[in-house]
Amino acid sequence: MPSLFDQYLPLVIFMAVAAVISGALLVAPFLVAFKAPDPEKLSAYECGFNAFDDARMQFDVRFYLVSLLFIIFDLEVAFLFPWAVAFREAGTFGFWSMMIFLGVLTIGFVYEWKKGALEWD
Repeated sequence: MPSLFDQYLPLVIFMAVAAVISGALLVAPFLVAFKAPDPEKLSAYECGFNAFDDARMQFDVRFYLVSLLFIIFDLEVAFLFPWAVAFREAGTFGFWSMMIFLGVLTIGFVYEWKKGALEWD
């Protein structure tokens, strides 16, 4: 039985240290944060308009375009990493299928650029 305890002791220590560090990181902001909210700090800042206005209000479509571009290029990177790791095993078919994928994404990027989705004037 002592050898079983010796085998799991590092794991228990690791989990205890992780619990202490994560608990400290969760509690620390409540202890050291500056607590003086003002209207500027409480205002909406991510979406560009107040959340408690009319739900049918008009807003700029560029928010959606930028989010779609982010998703497209995030997916591109998500597909490029495994392809690069398995590049030797993918062979010629894997290479050309990735080139077609990148070509389609490039055409989409050029289309967005020409339509002015990246302009913030």
